[in-house]
Amino acid sequence: MNKLKTSCPEVIAEAKRYLDNARDILKTKAGRENGYYKDAKYIRMACATAYNAVLFAVDEYLERRGKAIIKKKHQRKNVDDYKKVLAALNRKLLNHFDGAYHILHLDGYYDGVCDGKLIDLGIQRANEIITGIEHDKF
Repeated sequence: MNKLKTSCPEVIAEAKRYLDNARDILKTKAGRENGYYKDAKYIRMACATAYNAVLFAVDEYLERRGKAIIKKKHQRKNVDDYKKVLAALNRKLLNHFDGAYHILHLDGYYDGVCDGKLIDLGIQRANEIITGIEHDKF
């Protein structure tokens, strides 16, 4: 979880702020023409920002349930750890998380895919995760 934010409303607000920043990057900097974004640099930036928003919200969800992902010494948290815990807790959230991971992190951030519909779907998934966690719908 984000060490600067302590309560659920603060974490969700931070996740929403990140998601709004991602949308703003796509809207103002990535440039869209004929259904495709034009600048992969800004697509990568926006997708990384949106994926971080998802991680904030999911970390909060897991922490509330006493299932926080513990970072191993000198290592990063691993997406497989998230998937393993979510598979045991909530399959619906796992499916949303997996979709956001593939679209935002792999396709958008790593590959710089410019397909506007795909990137918009990733942003939509991120929004569904954040609002779902905020309103306890998972």
